Amino acid sequence: MRIINTSEIISNIKEMCIEANHYLSTDMDKKLKDVVNTEESPLGKKILVSLQENLNIAKEEMIPICQDTGMAVFFVELGQDVHIEGGLLTDAINEGVRLGYTEGFLRKSVVKDPIIRENTKDNTPAIIHYDIVEGDTLKITLAPKGFGSENMSRVFMLKPADGIEGVKNAILTAVKDAGPNACPPMVVGVGIGGTFEKSALLAKKALARSFDERPEVEWVRNLEDEMLDKINCLGIGPGGLGGSTTALAVNINTFATHIAGLPVAINICCHVNRHVTRIL
Repeated sequence: MRIINTSEIISNIKEMCIEANHYLSTDMDKKLKDVVNTEESPLGKKILVSLQENLNIAKEEMIPICQDTGMAVFFVELGQDVHIEGGLLTDAINEGVRLGYTEGFLRKSVVKDPIIRENTKDNTPAIIHYDIVEGDTLKITLAPKGFGSENMSRVFMLKPADGIEGVKNAILTAVKDAGPNACPPMVVGVGIGGTFEKSALLAKKALARSFDERPEVEWVRNLEDEMLDKINCLGIGPGGLGGSTTALAVNINTFATHIAGLPVAINICCHVNRHVTRIL
């Protein structure tokens, strides 16, 4: 049994909040630089260059890469041979978020009640998804989610007879409806299968997947490629002002489902698509 103290978790979460909001992940940075060379619209290319300049300024001057520093969304894989000492894991994560957002001077965007709307003033509570896995490590992925793109999320409860064509239509419908509101070029996370809530979780988690990782299942890989091509033919383009780069990637996760259903969730993220992972 390996012991991890909550003080170590708090410290890492604090650093992750600041890191994710100031520095683009390596895969996102490379992808944004690559599409500058392939964008067909002169205006679209100009916008992509401006985005690169903004990201460089943010890095050099420690300014958040987006003014909406989002809700802190965590995917936590806790090894079953790990014992957390010093307090509750959830409390430790929220304390790290509190410190990261207050000491890092990040925008506090969380309200404690969805109707009363009183700001918590420290960006807590975080959204935390737990998985118990083998081993003696604690893997934490933080994906701060701004709501310009989050508000464009969709869940379609398709019938099995709708099949793969129904899935394709659902993805394209969600992206068309989002238009410029999701701050393109976007990353499109898709969850297929499970239940209503499972499909949404699959889509959210897909956004944090590195572009270097591809699905093992052939039809899923093919669907990602096909949907990326079709989305980029919509003409929405960078900033929603036209062009051939509406999406940087389509990441799809799948799960088993019921014989009577075909849930499909689409969770879109803007061009910063923040995510950072640490293993303790």
